Amino acid sequence: MKPAGLIKEKARETIDYKNGAYRGLSVEAVREIASICSLSLKEVEVAALEAEVIPLRYARSMGTVGGPTGQLLLLRCRVAVIGLGGLGGLVAELLARMGVGTLVLIDGDIFSDSNLNRQIMATEAGLGLQKANAAAARLSEINGAVEQVVFAQFATPHNLERMLVGCTVVIDCLDSLSTRFMLEDCCRRLEIPFVHGAIAQFYGQVAVIYPEDPGLEAIYGPRDRSREYGIEKELGNPATTPALVASLQVQEALKLLLKTGQLLRGRLLFIDTLQGTFETVQLGKGVNDHGSRED
Repeated sequence: MKPAGLIKEKARETIDYKNGAYRGLSVEAVREIASICSLSLKEVEVAALEAEVIPLRYARSMGTVGGPTGQLLLLRCRVAVIGLGGLGGLVAELLARMGVGTLVLIDGDIFSDSNLNRQIMATEAGLGLQKANAAAARLSEINGAVEQVVFAQFATPHNLERMLVGCTVVIDCLDSLSTRFMLEDCCRRLEIPFVHGAIAQFYGQVAVIYPEDPGLEAIYGPRDRSREYGIEKELGNPATTPALVASLQVQEALKLLLKTGQLLRGRLLFIDTLQGTFETVQLGKGVNDHGSRED
């Protein structure tokens, strides 16, 4: 059965995000239509948006994403989050709440006591559980329309490309420089941009890196002379810094997916919350948002 008639029947009039009136569809209605029509929740939401009926879970996002067209674009995107700790757990949750249609979750680690201070997916009851599986369970409770592809394994040169194929963008939430460089190499082969983020104590950094851009060596120096782990192993990480940097990574990913605003491309945003400063540093030769080099 086609859902169009049911969507029209179940949609209700409500106050518009632009002070008018619009037709909205509740989560309950989406689930009912999916059950009757043997469709996924995502398929019902796509059909609703195509009919300019707003799934109410996204109502407060409409003014930001550009209305139904922007939300449709997000639902049709596939985004990978590699590393599901302090950064990645929150990144995955924010992407799910925004309605990014397919999330690829990559992490082979398990939760330990030391994760509880900052990792949103970590709970006392979940100690010892696989981070990827725990993230998938939480995201299913938040947005059942988001499809998940779960890899409860560590990335290696032998499996990473297979996990990232078909992604629109990758979010780098790793803590090992060698794995970051491996990710960059893979993204270059697959021609996928990635959003880099790193944290330590009161400090954080964010950058958007396209395959043809200077990349991580412009941040960390030559890979053969880079230390394996960043300064966070010495300085530690509080609860707040990962939340800040993860939010900024998601903002960059959304701008990239929606093709809006000025990306942190060719630039590194450095955050010092101790001093209350945000600074941008040019990375090598400038690269504009449209892919051409600036001399």
